[in-house]
Amino acid sequence: ASGSQPCSISFRQHSQQLKRVAQLAPAPCRWNSGLPMNIGVLFVPQQEAWVVERMGKFHRILEPGLNFLIPLLDRIRYVQSLKEIVINVPEQSAVTLDNVTLQIDGVLYLRVMDPYKASYGVEDPEYAVTQLAQTTMRSELGKLSLDRVFRERESLNASIVDAINQASDCWGIRCLRYEIKDIHVPPRVKESMQMQVEAERRKRATVLESEGTRESAINVAEGQKQAQILASEAEKAEQINKAAGREANAMLVKARAKAEAIQLLAAALAQQHGNAAASLSVAEQYVNAFSKIAKDSNTVLLPANTGDVTNMVAQALGIYTTLTKPQAVKTQDEMPPAHKDSHSSATEVLKAEQGSSS
Repeated sequence: ASGSQPCSISFRQHSQQLKRVAQLAPAPCRWNSGLPMNIGVLFVPQQEAWVVERMGKFHRILEPGLNFLIPLLDRIRYVQSLKEIVINVPEQSAVTLDNVTLQIDGVLYLRVMDPYKASYGVEDPEYAVTQLAQTTMRSELGKLSLDRVFRERESLNASIVDAINQASDCWGIRCLRYEIKDIHVPPRVKESMQMQVEAERRKRATVLESEGTRESAINVAEGQKQAQILASEAEKAEQINKAAGREANAMLVKARAKAEAIQLLAAALAQQHGNAAASLSVAEQYVNAFSKIAKDSNTVLLPANTGDVTNMVAQALGIYTTLTKPQAVKTQDEMPPAHKDSHSSATEVLKAEQGSSS
């Protein structure tokens, strides 16, 4: 164990030194073939453009294939590759809108579109584009917060590509795409982000649990509501059936009994001295009703002559006579003479009773 400690320390120091060297190292440049010599007859490879100068002045660009030049006068000054170039953008620090320092790097994809501008427009096009990508990345990150940096990586890449293409148009280079490789967050910020994620997950779990409880309560309430509705409908149907059955039969029986009683009463009234018996019955009912008038309620309506029983009976008989007068006239017309005599005798009897009562 004592021997392994110095080895681990030296390994850490060596890794830190390598990391510093990698950060300080320049960006890797694209590969290009060396400058060929002019021997008069030249074969240009595919996807390469050779820039030729004649007596120090730009002459023409050689196309792929067979080409002829004048020795000593013509010189191949630049060789530009027309293939897509991949450049690693070194890691750099950038500050977001909410003052969080990030370590971010990326990959840049380029292509030479105009060999003349790429040769004479800028000294080192790859280095210029790399520096432009770094500065553009820092400026774009300064417009976004930390959360938006992780959510909007695609829009951030597109913004960097647009900014590079606007500046590199005069260099004859076009940026095809830019991709962010790694984003390193400080340890404390990373811990707070982890805590935020855990809190968000607990919040979602609580919300889901509460929604489940709410749905359960709603389902229980709906079940109880449906049960009550079905029970009330069943009770209603039962009452309807009872009313249609027993109560209907009872009403029919009562109606039939009442009809038979009316028929018997009518038959009794049609007999001899029937009207006198009806008058006596009406007088008795009137007296009984007057005797119960103060038992059912506190409000009592009394006639002007309360002690005159004869007047009350006479009023009752008058009411009955008014109700039965048309029928009595009709029965007198149809009645035989003997029956008319009996009716007059019944009238005399009633008058004698009234005189005795008075």
